[in-house]
Amino acid sequence: MGSHGSHGSSAPRLAPRDLVQVTDVTIGHYDDGADEFWAGTRGHDVSQNRDALIRHLEGRPPFRILDLGCGPGRDLAAFRELGHQPTGLDGAQRFCEMARGFAGCPVLHQNLLELDLPGKAFDGVFANAVLFHVPTQELPRVLRELHGALDERGVFFSSNPRGDNQEGWQGDRYGAYHDHETWSGLVTAAGFEEIEHYYRPPDRPRHQQPWLATVFRRVG
Repeated sequence: MGSHGSHGSSAPRLAPRDLVQVTDVTIGHYDDGADEFWAGTRGHDVSQNRDALIRHLEGRPPFRILDLGCGPGRDLAAFRELGHQPTGLDGAQRFCEMARGFAGCPVLHQNLLELDLPGKAFDGVFANAVLFHVPTQELPRVLRELHGALDERGVFFSSNPRGDNQEGWQGDRYGAYHDHETWSGLVTAAGFEEIEHYYRPPDRPRHQQPWLATVFRRVG
C-alpha cells in the first residue's frame, strides 16, 4: 500500500481524463481480484451497519433499498433475507454477475461517477465501503444524485475509511479519506440531515477504529 496522496482542497482539480482513469483503474482492481475479494469479505459482519439503516427507515416494510457498491452480494442477500426489496449497483462487471447469482436480486452495472438512477425510487441507500472512491470534487454531485434517488425522508447510510481529508492513489485504488466534520458537511450540503454516526469496529479504542459510519435523512 502506498502512502495517501494529497489532492486536498488546495490541490488542482482532476481533469476529465483523470476522472476516467480513477474510475477505470479502481474498477479494474476489483474486477481482476473479484474472487479474492469475495473470499476475504464474505464473512465480514456488518450487521451493525445494515441495522443502522433499517432502524431509521420510516413507514412499513418491505423497504426498497439500493445497495450502492454491492460487490459480490453479501449485503444484498442479507437485506433480501430480512424481507426487503434490495437492488444492487456496482461498477465492476464481475461483481454484478456474482451478486445476481448469489443474492438473486436486480443489480445495476453503473460506476459512481456516471450514475443513472430513477427519482424517488428507494427508501434507503446503503453505501458500505464504497463512496471513499469518489474524488472529493465530484462528491457534491454524486450525493445530490443519491438524494434524488431517495423517496421523501429516505435514509442514507455510508461507511468509509476515515482520515484527515487527504486523497490520492493507494496502489491501483483511488480513495478520499475524510474526517467526520468534513464528510458530514458534504452530505448536509447535498440536502440531508445527520441522524447518527459511529466508528468501527465496535468496542475498540478510537485509534483502532478506522471506519466512520454515518446515517442521514433526506430533507428538502
